[in-house]
Amino acid sequence: MKKITGTVIVLILTLNFINAQTTINRDPEINQMVKEVSSDSLKSYIYQMVRYGTRNTMSAATDPNRGIGAARNWVLNKFNSFAKLSGGRLIAFIDTTTLMPDKKRIDTPTLLGNVVATLKGTDPNDHRIFLISGHLDNMRGSPTDRIGDAPGANDDGSGTAAVIECARIMSKHSFPATIIFVAVSGEEQGLLGANFMATKAKKENWNIEAVLNNDIMGSNNSSETNIIDNTRIRVFSEGLPAYELDKNAKQIRQFGLENDGKSRQLARYVKEIGERYVENLEVVMVYRNDRFLRGGDHTPYVENGFTAVRISEMNENYYHQHKDVKIENGIQNGDLPEFMDFEYLRKNTAMNLSNLANLSKAASMPEEVKIEVKKLSNNTYLSWNAPKTGNVKGYYILQRETTNAFWQKKYFTTEKEFLLPFSKDNYFFAVQSVNETGNESLPVVPGIVGR
Repeated sequence: MKKITGTVIVLILTLNFINAQTTINRDPEINQMVKEVSSDSLKSYIYQMVRYGTRNTMSAATDPNRGIGAARNWVLNKFNSFAKLSGGRLIAFIDTTTLMPDKKRIDTPTLLGNVVATLKGTDPNDHRIFLISGHLDNMRGSPTDRIGDAPGANDDGSGTAAVIECARIMSKHSFPATIIFVAVSGEEQGLLGANFMATKAKKENWNIEAVLNNDIMGSNNSSETNIIDNTRIRVFSEGLPAYELDKNAKQIRQFGLENDGKSRQLARYVKEIGERYVENLEVVMVYRNDRFLRGGDHTPYVENGFTAVRISEMNENYYHQHKDVKIENGIQNGDLPEFMDFEYLRKNTAMNLSNLANLSKAASMPEEVKIEVKKLSNNTYLSWNAPKTGNVKGYYILQRETTNAFWQKKYFTTEKEFLLPFSKDNYFFAVQSVNETGNESLPVVPGIVGR
């Protein structure tokens, strides 16, 4: 036998190592936008919001220096400054409604205002909307205390700062679909600002395909357990749909789709795209609509039939949520900016931006996705129609075992049909559009044909 030299062995090992790697293809435009996300910018937004003393929904609406009114005007001015560089595509305003006392968390007639900036899509035939939100309002120990200082740095200055930073960067770019950036109010009074907007969207038939709600996403450590970790971020998603479950329950049970609702598919998408573009960040899916017995601004959207998820830091510190600023038992309480990690907030903001950009650049979802069931077969035949809008390079067929949380395999085709040598008994499948720059639509789980 011919002796193999050390150099040849090293070469073989190197080639095997290279072949074992997973190739990550990033859209250069999105990659550049991700690089522009600035921890310094985010920090400056947070400190400016804290300077308003309190942003309680019932705090001063007309004082130029303190309260929710001053904070709203500042966010509007930021959006308007970005609009000047958008070629007329970004338009911002404060959407208002009057809240009447409810004997709970609203004790006086209150003007509620959501600061909304809309980046109009460039394709007149593309009516899709992608929405990112954070809540501008905050609270101390009591939701009706509109006088005392409430910094609200992380809850939810962090989510609002992420919204502002995404608007700053993305408004300089063009997308076929429309993106809405919103800083809502009334979250601490019972998700009132989000409910106002979601109800309006349902009534006016907005074509919202995805909502990314960011709430408490800028601190890297936990109370009690003292965990410090800025490498993971949670995405919460509902399993069974809150909207018209009674009409869909039979099909969900029959096909075993308890883990494949639209919001759960969005959460999988958020994980894949976020980890594609942001280094040293793991997106952790949590199989709950929100934290245990708690709620967030995505919930009014899912209750109105929209696809929405909540994005939140991995480890919450309850000394810095809904607390008066004071030292108690030797521990500093209060939602102060010095307890935040702005590099962590940068990564989490970049994760949001990459998802918004990838969704908004992609073609719409394939239409009429079907799985054939005319006869018993160990093969699986899928078919679909082209998406309504956007130019497609082809389609990805996604596959996973029924017990797996994430899509395990991805097949590419330029056709509108695909035959897989795998039994539909043992796997779940979905189809998504992909365009020339590699931007994927949300996946579509097939219905059935031939029965």
